[in-house]
Amino acid sequence: MPLLRRKLTIETERLTLRPPVHSDFRDWTALRVSSADFLTPWEPAWAADHLSRKSFSNRVYWAQRSVTSGTALPLFLIRRRDAALLGAITLDNIRRGPAQAGTLGYWTGEQFARRGYMREAIEATVHHAFTRLDLSRIEAACLPENTASRGLLEKCGFKYEGVAQSYLQIDGRWRTHVLYAALRGDRRGRTGAG
Repeated sequence: MPLLRRKLTIETERLTLRPPVHSDFRDWTALRVSSADFLTPWEPAWAADHLSRKSFSNRVYWAQRSVTSGTALPLFLIRRRDAALLGAITLDNIRRGPAQAGTLGYWTGEQFARRGYMREAIEATVHHAFTRLDLSRIEAACLPENTASRGLLEKCGFKYEGVAQSYLQIDGRWRTHVLYAALRGDRRGRTGAG
């Protein structure tokens, strides 16, 4: 089932989450440049053309195709009070059929970190995935030493599930990740007793 029948937005207390558009290029580039040292230890190595207009246009077209086909939900975090771009969250690798699952990834500009914005975005995106997209499982992975991201996932109801060796190339080398998941109607740790 396609995700987009009309213009997609998700509203939170302070944010509008929406797919990227071409006019976001300058704000996106400025935020990525100003936060490069903050972001690069946790992300795949940036391609030589990562910050180019052509690369951004390709990102916008990919987002449009992904939303329309129902394979991903790439969203920018826009603060409503001043329309500032704060970062992005993507529900990717959406799998239908018996899995009904997707994988969550996110980043925020350094100056917007640790202010609760990403928690709002994660909670809203997961709620949307469970209630509107009928997904049953949302997965996320991060580097073991990324205590900020691990804490954020746990505050958002994700539970630690294990370790994946050489899971992703981060900053140019294969890195082991810790795996988390949020389940719709999560009953992990509960029993039928009493």
